[in-house]
Amino acid sequence: QVRPVESGGGLVQAGGSLRLSCAASGSTFSNYAMGWFRQAPGKEREFVAAINWYGDRTWDADSVKGRFTISRDNAKTTVYLQMNSLKPEDTGIYFCARKVYGGDYDGSWRYDYWGQGTQVTVSS
Repeated sequence: QVRPVESGGGLVQAGGSLRLSCAASGSTFSNYAMGWFRQAPGKEREFVAAINWYGDRTWDADSVKGRFTISRDNAKTTVYLQMNSLKPEDTGIYFCARKVYGGDYDGSWRYDYWGQGTQVTVSS
């Protein structure tokens, strides 16, 4: 199975927006919930958002509620993360992954097939 490929990162000023994409192969993507995580320099990887296979349920970290929106297009086997009102503390590498174990959505150990990540830098 092919790992997902993230894109859409970049440098943006605080208050700005970015839209990340995660393109996955059908075998990796189909029938699985997907999640976004991020990792800042010197910090552990943390949960950002997740979405179920049908796209009708989502989960967000408290730190991004009301600012970030996760969505998916199953026909395109792609997951998106719309990020608005960005803050410097949102800076990090953003990864998408496939959720393979049941239970809570915020544990990175429940995911596999991680992408290489895309860098997001928010300047103050």
